[in-house]
Amino acid sequence: MSKPYVKQNIVNEVVYIEFFHPAHNSLPGNVLAELAQTITDAGNNKDVKVIVLKSGGDRTFCAGASFEELINIDDAATGKVFFSGFANVINAMRKCPKFIIGRIQGKTVGGGVGLAASTDYCMATKFAAIKLSELNIGIGPFVVGPAIERKIGLSAMSQIAIDANSFYPAEWAEQKGLFTQVYESTEALDNAVKATAEHLCTYNPEAMVEMKKVFWSGTDNWDDLLAERAATSGRLVLSEFTKEKLKTYK
Repeated sequence: MSKPYVKQNIVNEVVYIEFFHPAHNSLPGNVLAELAQTITDAGNNKDVKVIVLKSGGDRTFCAGASFEELINIDDAATGKVFFSGFANVINAMRKCPKFIIGRIQGKTVGGGVGLAASTDYCMATKFAAIKLSELNIGIGPFVVGPAIERKIGLSAMSQIAIDANSFYPAEWAEQKGLFTQVYESTEALDNAVKATAEHLCTYNPEAMVEMKKVFWSGTDNWDDLLAERAATSGRLVLSEFTKEKLKTYK
């Protein structure tokens, strides 16, 4: 079985940051920490003008948080640390001075929807259905909620958070503003991502830095907000309801 990784590859001033986990690209804490650091470092790399965030494999972009780790949480402090994993990646993307293009090749769930929503320009295939499944296990999309709400609005975010059993098609996500374009195949997506990223490299880097600040205005409190949300999830994951639910996943 393939091992989890975070790797990067720089081509024509574009850095392609790729993460992978054999369990449908679900992300444990150590991979999330490495991903956050890799994004931060890319933002500081003078040889890079644009970042592309992608995942390995072809079926699933990201299945969210690692269930294996989730099941083993037994105190609130550990729970907060666990849920802070996605918060740290989202904040790294928010603070990164460079545009981040999302390349979403397949289904994405929970925290994965948060990652997609935190990119500055998100492109997908028609197979990239989305789902917020957190309510199913007695928690909620608290940490990723602000990023998703910022992109698709409170009404659409509420809809998919409440309807926690349903996958919403890529076309729906495009209509709501999460995806900019939806492509028929991964090959078509990759060609478009490459063309878009390399074209962005021809723009004034200073202008892009200032535009990024505009896009993320009003989010300066997210370090504190997402930490509070992580604490809420960390508390709820210890509830009797959630503990019973998680037993069914063992």
